Amino acid sequence: MDEQWINGFREKLDQHYTWPSLYIFKFIVPKGKEGDLKQLFPLHTPTEKASKQGNYTSITMQMMMPSSDAVIEVYVKASQVEGIVAL
Repeated sequence: MDEQWINGFREKLDQHYTWPSLYIFKFIVPKGKEGDLKQLFPLHTPTEKASKQGNYTSITMQMMMPSSDAVIEVYVKASQVEGIVAL
């Protein structure tokens, strides 16, 4: 991830949230990669929805985050999953 993008994202998060705060993460993963994402966050129960043609799965997780840096860490960790799209 680009350092400039990270700094801008951190600034936006800090403008819109008071930490700690409940944050909703939304990801789209190719079919068969759901387990790769879920194993990174074993303490959280995701909501899943298959795409119309079944090629992708939308995964939503709500997590209590202590800071904008913690939110960014989740996105960095999730970026390890091949083909993931973070919304």
